[in-house]
Amino acid sequence: MTDSSHTSAHPSGSATPKIILALLIFVAIAGGFAYAVMPAKNQGYAPEQPIPFSHKKHAGQYNIPCMYCHVAAEKSRHATVPAMNICMNCHSVVKKDSPYIQKLTSYYNEGRPIPWIKVHDLPEFTYFNHRRHIARGLACQVCHGEIQTMDRVRQYAPLTMGWCVNCHRQPQNNAPVTCDTCHR
Repeated sequence: MTDSSHTSAHPSGSATPKIILALLIFVAIAGGFAYAVMPAKNQGYAPEQPIPFSHKKHAGQYNIPCMYCHVAAEKSRHATVPAMNICMNCHSVVKKDSPYIQKLTSYYNEGRPIPWIKVHDLPEFTYFNHRRHIARGLACQVCHGEIQTMDRVRQYAPLTMGWCVNCHRQPQNNAPVTCDTCHR
């Protein structure tokens, strides 16, 4: 009589953790690759804002420099939405009869922030510093497109990891491409 327990055709299960680990590694690598090369879901995103604001009129027609409104871009990692007092520098006397300027003035007088909808939204694990890019002399249009021609702001560039790394690799930019440049 033969002991069938020694000649079992089924694996003992010791290979299962190795297979699971291999699958997890594959999924992580494939996901990272897909994230780096696939187009961003927000490219072209142009939400309707609570108060229409035309960069075409302000930055284009009136040639107001980006840094007049986005004062933090030169000093901070964030460009920030302009403070309402910057808008009111002009609009306390210009186009006061416009319903949109009246809405702006109402927010301002009540001390309430305008609920702007964010257009350029990077993942939380990404570190981006406007100050560094401006200090290197990069024009806002490199990432934001011809903003001075936009009636409604839209996300021009894909802003993916691959897009950013390709820009960093350009000889004229000579920017770092190590992981900790953008991931902290």
